[in-house]
Amino acid sequence: MQDKLEARTFLLFLVLVTIGFLMVLKPFFGTIFWACAITVIFYPMQTRLIKYFNGHPNTSALLTLFACMLIVVLPVTILVSSVVAEGADYYKKLESGEVDPARYIDQVRTAFPAMQAALDRVGIDFAKVKEGALSVTMSGGKWLAHNALSIGQNTFSLLLNICLMLYLTFFLLRDGNYLLELLIRALPLGDARERILFSKFGEVTRATIKGNLVIALIQGSLGGLIFWALGIPGALLWGVVMAMLSLIPAVGPAIVWAPVALYLFATGANVKALILIGFGMGVIGLDDNILRPILVGRDTKLPDYIVLLSTLGGLALFGINGFVIGPVVAALFIAFWGIFMRDVNVPDSQPVASEKQLADELNLVAQKPKESAD
Repeated sequence: MQDKLEARTFLLFLVLVTIGFLMVLKPFFGTIFWACAITVIFYPMQTRLIKYFNGHPNTSALLTLFACMLIVVLPVTILVSSVVAEGADYYKKLESGEVDPARYIDQVRTAFPAMQAALDRVGIDFAKVKEGALSVTMSGGKWLAHNALSIGQNTFSLLLNICLMLYLTFFLLRDGNYLLELLIRALPLGDARERILFSKFGEVTRATIKGNLVIALIQGSLGGLIFWALGIPGALLWGVVMAMLSLIPAVGPAIVWAPVALYLFATGANVKALILIGFGMGVIGLDDNILRPILVGRDTKLPDYIVLLSTLGGLALFGINGFVIGPVVAALFIAFWGIFMRDVNVPDSQPVASEKQLADELNLVAQKPKESAD
């Protein structure tokens, strides 16, 4: 009786201390999350460098971290700063009236009277549509202006978070295997199951980040390039907006280039409009249809519809971090249920599955929806 009481009391305090520690770390969730994500992406480089330097983890971790800074941190920091500054300038033009979305919308309505009639037939008030578009435009410009001011005022805080992320990344790269083994020892799920789940987490995180970032980079670059070639103002800003919207599969960049093409038709620039539509559908859209299943769906071993729903749900719940968190949660959901179904269906007389057997069966569970769809 005394032993049970002590064990339950210990478990209660263990849960309370763990919750308290997580609450302490809550302000740094984004920093910790991206440190873990960068570690997962660059860990193969760390492993190769350890072999090259004959088992010197500090040296290899420093070199991997330096590569991470050159490839990811510096370009992203410079790009974000430039875009936010350009967005703030765009907002000033909105306030001064130099850029007038209402005039653009009225030009489209005048050029396409059939659109007004179609909206009236389905009971949509064009004035409300116009008001909503203006509200979204002003809110977006205000958000960019606010963040430009915030970046200027909170430069120290931003640098502190970046330094903290890099600091954590160094130790995660150096001590990754040791920390992973500690987690496997601590979690009471069974070593084979835990290794499969951590492996699944790493696979999905790596595939999602690399795949989505490659797609975003390509689509944003192509979108900005065609805007620049057609003489559309703010090509850099709209290119980055299209890159961010590319996180929404299938329709992302079209949210930007389709209205611009419509406006070009309305103003009589028919050739430019046709070029933009052809480029948007034939090049930007085709990249998404070809690359996303290859870079994201195949490597995560998730059906395309699960990737779409988990990405959208993750973005809605967790913001920009959700494009990674959503697919990871979906993959772990499938992994947990795959393990559960396998264990429940194994008779008591049979031994628990090995790590390789679990991995093979989980891959079959993930691939069955795709095979049936094909």
